[in-house]
Amino acid sequence: MIGESDAISHIKEMIDKVAPTDARVFITGPNGTGKELVAHWIHQKSNRVKGPMIEVNCAAIPSELIESELFGHVKGAFTSANKDRAGKFEAANGGTIFLDEIGDMSLTAQAKVLRALQEGKVQRVGSDKDIKVDVRIVAATNKDLKKEITNGNFREDLYHRLAVILIKVPALNDRRDDIPLLIKHFS
Repeated sequence: MIGESDAISHIKEMIDKVAPTDARVFITGPNGTGKELVAHWIHQKSNRVKGPMIEVNCAAIPSELIESELFGHVKGAFTSANKDRAGKFEAANGGTIFLDEIGDMSLTAQAKVLRALQEGKVQRVGSDKDIKVDVRIVAATNKDLKKEITNGNFREDLYHRLAVILIKVPALNDRRDDIPLLIKHFS
């Protein structure tokens, strides 16, 4: 992360403290502020660095496909399920899963993510067999999830499970001292 402002220094300190733990991290901030960079840095400095970092853009996956994408599916679970397929949680086993734009996830998928967090297990779509997973969750959103909870669009229990450590990434407008460093870096 490029910058020496107080806000960026605080984020770097937080990452150094939280990265070696398995604590869940919730990253907030406007679009384009570097939430994904923070997630990558957490993984790179973690004890899980030798494991995979799997990214899921929750906003880019249609609600009818997100469960299959996250948890996988078995052959025959739906029309185009020609073979068994592992989901992103299984792919991230031993590493980190980054749930980007989690505020756009459907309530149904949120309930299943909550179960995966609580139990450390997932079920592929169309199966009743539990698959144990050991993943660190890092999530991010540009939405005000407290407002989304009030409006009934986000589960409060999931928010509390995800928001163990909060990192707020400020907009560039709030850290203008970093602009000359960014110009130098990108020139």
